[in-house]
Amino acid sequence: MRVHVVSDVHGNTEALARAGDGADALVVLGDLVDFVDYYDHGKGILGRVFGPEKVEVFARLRRGRAGAETVRYMRSLWAGLDNAAEVVREAVQEQYAELFSVMTAPTYATPGNVDDPDLWPDFARDGVHVLDGEVAEIGGLRFGFAGGAVLHPGIVPNRRGPWRPYLRTEEDFGAALARLGEVDVLCTHVPPAVAELTYDVVARRPELGSPSLLGVIERDQPRWSVFGHVHQPLARRVRVGWTECVNVGHFQRTGTPHVLRW
Repeated sequence: MRVHVVSDVHGNTEALARAGDGADALVVLGDLVDFVDYYDHGKGILGRVFGPEKVEVFARLRRGRAGAETVRYMRSLWAGLDNAAEVVREAVQEQYAELFSVMTAPTYATPGNVDDPDLWPDFARDGVHVLDGEVAEIGGLRFGFAGGAVLHPGIVPNRRGPWRPYLRTEEDFGAALARLGEVDVLCTHVPPAVAELTYDVVARRPELGSPSLLGVIERDQPRWSVFGHVHQPLARRVRVGWTECVNVGHFQRTGTPHVLRW
């Protein structure tokens, strides 16, 4: 069996259309939407709606970790639109229509933190399976899927804004993992809470990994744990016991899937 795994597609429809070439199945670990393009400020939803100059300001604030100032700036941008939520929803739907249409069958996908999982069933079709807290058998192995990203403890997400990323508490994410039972391959958007896997060497800061995911790996020792989320990790692979933990890469930039063979 040969399975191709991708994550952090961020609008790269052309590469996604080729991602399943030569594979028995394609696994997509989320972040389909290109919301903020940090490489080309004119692209992505923010670039399309507000233009590259305003996105450049946002990107600079984000890189500088000016959290409160970044929030104020984004609120000022959204306030200038008549119906910000509808603008974002239409832009996301447009991207999903293109991205889901090029997925080759069979595809098994779970949403990332910039995705809107409520919209995914509208775009899934025969041979494209949307899974979150669910298991699929591929080539005789059990693949377990859990989507989204985890929140920092004590943080309450803003559910009233025009863009509502898929963020969940560690308890909720852990419950999704528990529903899987023992699997051979753990498929998540976020990495386990291992320092080498969560630290982004370009952003120079750690992203939040999941302690629950690490606990499942240590307890059950699946064959593989595959994930994305961290675009430039300190380490792409770390072995935890018998489990090979692999960041499958920032697919928007590499255009190259990770290959699992057995």
